[in-house]
Amino acid sequence: MGRITARRRVTRVRAGAAPTTRADVLAVEEPLEIRVGGSSLAVTMRTPGDDVELAAGFLVSEGLLAAVDDLRTARYCAGATENGTNTYNVLDLALADHVGPPDAALTRNFLTTSACGLCGKSSIDSVVTRSAFDPAGDDLTVDSATVLALPDRLRDGQAVFDKTGGLHAAAIVDGRTGELLVLREDVGRHNAVDKVIGWALLHDLLPLTGHILQVSGRASFELVQKASMAGIPMLSAVSAPSSLAAELAEERGITLVGFVRGESLVIYTRPDRITVAEPAADETHSRRSDNRSA
Repeated sequence: MGRITARRRVTRVRAGAAPTTRADVLAVEEPLEIRVGGSSLAVTMRTPGDDVELAAGFLVSEGLLAAVDDLRTARYCAGATENGTNTYNVLDLALADHVGPPDAALTRNFLTTSACGLCGKSSIDSVVTRSAFDPAGDDLTVDSATVLALPDRLRDGQAVFDKTGGLHAAAIVDGRTGELLVLREDVGRHNAVDKVIGWALLHDLLPLTGHILQVSGRASFELVQKASMAGIPMLSAVSAPSSLAAELAEERGITLVGFVRGESLVIYTRPDRITVAEPAADETHSRRSDNRSA
């Protein structure tokens, strides 16, 4: 796994047993400085790997990129340390001539941690970013069985999580065919989402009309905003959404689904995009009988 995982000696303690010492595998967390045109824009704590996708997706989320032609080059910066070595933790992106430079209001005042993708915003007003795309008019419809199957498919693809137990994941799914197009892992859930959105940008797939963003964990405001910036009409999460996430999803016309587990899910906004099969006649009769008995 290279720089993605690291090994450390740990002491395991179990009730009623003597402590044992063994090697354990941890997910690596390192800073990535994102520069645009040589000027620092943000520093995020991430799991190394797919850094160009991460940076590209981050710039989509910030409203700087909307198409692959908006990005000219991306390169790691040599000489990022005092002795001139390349740590592969500084990435400089050059935008196309028709793309304006980042607004000063986008500059992050401090570190963006792996837990939060918005905490470094320089002002409250800059938290809400307007998208070049409008997912509200997307005519995607998906049956509930397809959505219910997504968390297991996401989990099956988490190779690094299997080794460490410490990574979030995000995936882009074609809502019409059910094909899982891309899956990425990271210590930060917002980074994992930026990576899959960056992948879509680099493959000239934006806007992601007719697609689903599936995430591990909860659905926060920032994840709904990232979905909006990529033109994604549906966000599905294993855990709960926040109130602000639901409000933004309703405003942007995004279907927000939470608690997608086992045989149940909860639809918070735009339920018209999810079709539910009618229960079989014998099942309906059984339920009615149960209700009479109650």
